Amino acid sequence: MTGETDLRTLLDGMRPELNPGRYVFTMAEGGVPSGVSPVVTVAEQEGLTLVVPQADADAAGMAYDYVAGWITLRVHSALDAVGLTAVVARALADAGLSCNVVAGFHHDHLFVPYEQAPRAVEILRRLSGTAG
Repeated sequence: MTGETDLRTLLDGMRPELNPGRYVFTMAEGGVPSGVSPVVTVAEQEGLTLVVPQADADAAGMAYDYVAGWITLRVHSALDAVGLTAVVARALADAGLSCNVVAGFHHDHLFVPYEQAPRAVEILRRLSGTAG
């Protein structure tokens, strides 16, 4: 199943969806701790970065300093699509919001400051022309 590459089609169809919960970026040494269910893992030279529900990190005693809301862009974007990440990040940056983007095989996932996540979704809906 091939993803979409046309930028206008991607923007029009992105349908941003705020996933429930609070998520944190943390590090794990020696693998994922028992009871922790990461939604993202990234192997870096310095160690394993995990994005996990805040409750999992708290229960496992994992350190973090950034609490995020998780937005999924429901459009199936191709991994070689050009411009979607840039346009989305620019719109959020213009509103003063940080954005950490993770590309999955089917969708792009945005992690934004938790308290500002509903605002970020509204900005993205306006960008796609689907506000209201």
